[in-house]
Amino acid sequence: MPPKIVFPWTSAESAKHLQWKPPFSHSTPCPGWFSLLEQQGLRRLDLSIICRELRVTKPGGENMTMAAHDSSARWRTFLTEAKEEQILLLLSKQTPPHLVIPFHELQGFDTEFAGDVLDDPRRIIDRGSETLIDICRERGEGDIEAILRVTELPRDSRRQLREIGTADIGRLRSVEAIVTKISDIKPRIHTAVFTCEACGNSIEIHQQNERELTEPLRCPTDSGCGGSRNSKENPTRFNLVLNISRMVNNQWIEIQELPENVPSGAQPTRGTVLVEGDDMVNRHLPGERVVANVRPFVRSEVRRNKKTPMFDITYHLMSSEHESVPFDEIVITEDEKEQIIEMSQRDDLMRLMQQSIAPSVFAVGVLHYVKRSLALQLFGGVARINQDRTRTRGDIHILLMGDPGVAKSQLLTYIAKISPRGKVASGGGTSKAGLTAAAVRDAFGDGRFALEAGVLPLSDRGLAAIDEFDKINEEDRRVMHPAMEQQQIHVAKGGITATLPARCSILAAANPKDGRFSKRGQNQSLMHSFGEVDLPPALASRFDIIWLIRDDINIEDDERIARHILATRTKGISETKIEGGMVLDPVENQEDLVFSTGPDNVEHLTIGFLRKYIAYAKRNIHPDLNNDAKSLILNYYTEERQSFSREDQFEAGRADDEAVIPVTARALEALIRLTEAHARMHLRQEANVDDAKVALAVFKHWREESAIEDESELYSGVSAKVRNANTVVRSIIREICSEGDGTAQITEIYNRASVRRITENTVDETISRMSISGEVFSPRNDVYQFAR
Repeated sequence: MPPKIVFPWTSAESAKHLQWKPPFSHSTPCPGWFSLLEQQGLRRLDLSIICRELRVTKPGGENMTMAAHDSSARWRTFLTEAKEEQILLLLSKQTPPHLVIPFHELQGFDTEFAGDVLDDPRRIIDRGSETLIDICRERGEGDIEAILRVTELPRDSRRQLREIGTADIGRLRSVEAIVTKISDIKPRIHTAVFTCEACGNSIEIHQQNERELTEPLRCPTDSGCGGSRNSKENPTRFNLVLNISRMVNNQWIEIQELPENVPSGAQPTRGTVLVEGDDMVNRHLPGERVVANVRPFVRSEVRRNKKTPMFDITYHLMSSEHESVPFDEIVITEDEKEQIIEMSQRDDLMRLMQQSIAPSVFAVGVLHYVKRSLALQLFGGVARINQDRTRTRGDIHILLMGDPGVAKSQLLTYIAKISPRGKVASGGGTSKAGLTAAAVRDAFGDGRFALEAGVLPLSDRGLAAIDEFDKINEEDRRVMHPAMEQQQIHVAKGGITATLPARCSILAAANPKDGRFSKRGQNQSLMHSFGEVDLPPALASRFDIIWLIRDDINIEDDERIARHILATRTKGISETKIEGGMVLDPVENQEDLVFSTGPDNVEHLTIGFLRKYIAYAKRNIHPDLNNDAKSLILNYYTEERQSFSREDQFEAGRADDEAVIPVTARALEALIRLTEAHARMHLRQEANVDDAKVALAVFKHWREESAIEDESELYSGVSAKVRNANTVVRSIIREICSEGDGTAQITEIYNRASVRRITENTVDETISRMSISGEVFSPRNDVYQFAR
């Protein structure tokens, strides 16, 4: 039996606007209702106006949505009994004109009514807003346009974005998602007021479709002339009156399902969401995780200016809840919590964590320290807000420079897999938004600019593993410095000015331009190798630790690595067998395990347990340094600053203003972050001397490996030795020029430079740089003169 259409009105408002009287007041089968309405002079295109007043019944007569007058009465009872205090605040205008109602309060008031809100949210919540406005008007405040927002929906109404389909259309659903794009604000007419040109009568029409303006078909006869646009006897036109029409701000955003919910090998599902209301627009930023309470609706696809039988699902945002607890998507049971606390008491925890970092990568040489620093990076320090509103970051940034084939990419992939909210990207393969963010035109098909988030905002509160970091585009290079230090990304383009959060650790890998790094001299610093990477020198100063991984030939290490690779390769299970269901996935077998054993029989933590351990630590542990730890770090800092005595500097020919500064305040902050990370790893709320000793050991080792004498070399790429040589050679040329005819012979420059232990090659290089910069010129061979 076909469904029935019930006409609940006798003198309905819509019928009045359309000058149509219902020919019957009882239920009638659907097949004849199109012809009946067309007999009354209605076009099929206008039937949607009538359908908004219809109440569809199931074959057994059970209401799919409750009657409109019933919902208004229930809303009035609920609002006056349960929300009287909030209504008083609305009337006093001490709060914004919207009322937030948690769903559990509605359910406790009337279970059946709460279920109807989930089934037909548009009509019932709109009736609730109208009822709230009526209550305000009855109490003397007629200018308050209040809106109801239902939040905290029950778990059984939550869906994955990829699961929403036909059964969810028109119902209230909640989805966990991450915001990827936002548009700028655009006003939309919510209630349009038209005037009839013939008689001046005003007609008010509620606009439901955000893509089409619905105009009246005929002027009502009871209050107007009864004319219509297509009438020959009584023609008229209808003009829109903007100044008395009600407009509402709207904004389009794009959401994407959470990375951890995307099946292996699948693309993340995206959805376009319409946001309406002053209390909802501009509340979301790309990269934010939200629980979006939405009402899915459909719009017909249009191809070649024709509608198709296929429909696109769009979402109307009813309310949203921003994340308040970090990593709340990772569920930790009480038993797992006890296991985590017990694990933190182990004396060999640091060694166990180090072994759990990419067990398939065999560690030799510097890789032991690399894995140790990566373990500390996963836990990170504590981000703090100071009283003057400045912020100090707690995330640790690490750069891996290495020859091809030293497992950089494998380390990045594994770390991103372990880290809650880890993302992997390639510096040369990102979208237009790149690693940071961009303003993209026509992202929502309306010609406007939209803000699209890059990798760093989407990794907010997580970790971004960036391979081929040396290939990042020029736009990213300009904004990468504040993105790494202040952890904010500023965008100003296309009328959009925004600041996006990028509170994430960065693990980057870079390759040499010439294929392999050249061998460094015994006293050459790491910046010599950094110069072989296509990156600006100042970017090096943003990393807390920089490692250089060389593929050196060593018979013993090469044999051990080869044996490990062969054992790992042969122990793996065929991917075809796993996909064919012939064998179980080894990853699934380890989901409930704490420990696992690698091909070399070394025990390590499973990925699932390590993720939960890290999430628990970052969610609950926020250590402060005790006095002993502060003293140890302070002593190291002051001793290093004084390590180069003034006598040694003068022996090297340095002036006071060219003194070597081995560490700066930025290095001190890196030490604090490493200390807090080690304390957090051990679930200690107070960082002690042991934590500071481990942090100092890691920091000292990479500084010794890097052979960086002066920290300013990290900013400029110029070593203290070269910088001082430039100063000395410049002063020598100036002395010779002032003593004679204003020129300096190259032989005289060599002689005076050799007294100050500066080689002829250094003199030639310095003079070459000065000539290129235009500081000196050569009027004749081997003679130099200042240009000014």
